[in-house]
Amino acid sequence: MMVLAVSERGEPVSDREYWASRAGFILATIGAAVGMGNIWRFSYVAGENGGGAFLLIYLLCVVVIGLPLVIAELAMGRRGASDAVAAFALGGRGWPWVGWICIAGASVILSYYAVIAGWALKYFVGAATGSLWTATTAGFDGYFKQFIANLGEPVAWQAAILGATMFIVAGGVQKGIEGWNRRLMPLLGLLLAGLAVYALTLPNAGAGVRFLFAPDWQAFGRPGVWAAAMGQAFFSLGVGMAIFVTYGSYMPRTFSLPVAATVVVAGDTLFAVVAGLAIFPGVFAFGVDPAAGPELAFITLPQIFLRMPGGAFVGAVFFFLLSAAALTSMVSLLEVPVSMAMHRLRMSRWRATALFGTVIFVIGLPSAMSFGVLSHIRIGPYGILDAVDAVVSSYLLPVGGILIAVFVGWRVRRAETLREADFADDATGRGWLWLVRTVVPAAVFVVLLRNIFG
Repeated sequence: MMVLAVSERGEPVSDREYWASRAGFILATIGAAVGMGNIWRFSYVAGENGGGAFLLIYLLCVVVIGLPLVIAELAMGRRGASDAVAAFALGGRGWPWVGWICIAGASVILSYYAVIAGWALKYFVGAATGSLWTATTAGFDGYFKQFIANLGEPVAWQAAILGATMFIVAGGVQKGIEGWNRRLMPLLGLLLAGLAVYALTLPNAGAGVRFLFAPDWQAFGRPGVWAAAMGQAFFSLGVGMAIFVTYGSYMPRTFSLPVAATVVVAGDTLFAVVAGLAIFPGVFAFGVDPAAGPELAFITLPQIFLRMPGGAFVGAVFFFLLSAAALTSMVSLLEVPVSMAMHRLRMSRWRATALFGTVIFVIGLPSAMSFGVLSHIRIGPYGILDAVDAVVSSYLLPVGGILIAVFVGWRVRRAETLREADFADDATGRGWLWLVRTVVPAAVFVVLLRNIFG
């Protein structure tokens, strides 16, 4: 066991940025968690795994696995008051490399996440200008495949949304990250709720609601549904990438950590559920397969929007939601390496943002071209983008999550862990620590094994 050295953290220090308010911190951290995983990935994974049964298991995984790990990451970050490497370095020799793994994972994820986010931005502009809806002659399937196979267009949209991300991060914690999330997150919530209300007015919308909320009890006996729900909870919250470690490092001690983490996790989960309400009624109203897979957002949903009353406007709103949610997540991913560069390399925020934004853009170029000029390159059964996603999301992130749980649960002294997480040594604190020490690493390890062995 080891004891972490105590530093004076009651008041912000002159060379460290802090969140300006609790509301700003919560909105920014919800923005970090809410992304395409809530709107796009949640919907098709739920569709592939039976709807209601998946939702119940997903909610259980969020409470038992996701929330304890978010609290653990935030506590690590606030205690270290620095970057992810420094937070793990408090554990002694051998631990800083875990921080480097998390930073590498966040950077590589951002490299291909920006590609997909660029697709969403392209579709938003196309829906808003009307050019998307003229694709009906070739079909949306052909439109999408022609777009991603183009040599320059996916790269241009990748650069556009990554440039917006760099602009926000370069603005700093309060004026950039917090300020933009204060604007975007309430707007996203209102637009998503409006889409859900509209979807519920469609014919046969009740079938979509029943699919999402009425569980198939037999599905609870299928291990694949449990593994999918655990994986989605892990992916959706964004744990294992040091995002919450980094955001927690800007968190004053006046903020109640368990309360803030609970609000963030509840907000992230609510976004996913409301997104399901916005999508599945339309899917059932127009007789579309709810298990349409990853192409649900870019091929299936445009077909549905075109058949809806006012569908062109609804489609524009949806793709704005998708691209804006991606942007808030991209901001948090870029902040992870930027924070490290500012602390360890003594770079200014602008220089660190420009450096890592450019490097990540270059790293993402093969993914952007993986459906076009580089489509002949296969890594096992995958193209480049899918292979990078599989390696990072299926292996690197679970390993990071397990190591974070082991570090907080076993490397740090019990009393220190409870104090840093704002827990007393009571039933609640001991329950959280037990989850972090046993249930969280065991559950994430199961996900990892399933990813390895199928």
